[in-house]
Amino acid sequence: MKIVLQRVREASVEVSGRLEGRIGRGICLLVGVEKGDTEEDAEFLARKAVELRIFPDAGGRMNLSLAEVGGEVLAVSQFTLAGSTRKGRRPGFDEAEEPKRAEELFRHIVDRIRERGFRVASGVFQAAMDVRLVNEGPVTFILESRRPAVNR
Repeated sequence: MKIVLQRVREASVEVSGRLEGRIGRGICLLVGVEKGDTEEDAEFLARKAVELRIFPDAGGRMNLSLAEVGGEVLAVSQFTLAGSTRKGRRPGFDEAEEPKRAEELFRHIVDRIRERGFRVASGVFQAAMDVRLVNEGPVTFILESRRPAVNR
């Protein structure tokens, strides 16, 4: 499982011109679910995302977590994170989890974050979405629940 995490000043997601979710200061999570991912992977990444100390303290150092700044979360499913671009010019998606299971694990991440008391907005699973954000910093991290295979 992979997440592209961006620290944001604000973020939103629309489907067919309709606003589905909007947050203020916080993090935007683009979530890619791969074959073999489990609930444990989802729980690990949910915890990691909200506990990372990526917000500036009074001295400007990245020293505060999402909870410490009262931040929110925008979570968006993004199967293309499971894509491989190693061969040819067209990405391959053999490692992407099948949609039903991927949605279950995506929802598991969202539920675990909500259980920790955070407001979570999200897009629509399997929809074409327009994601808008103001990346504060810019600060972007790639989180993975397991080490990628060497020969992928």
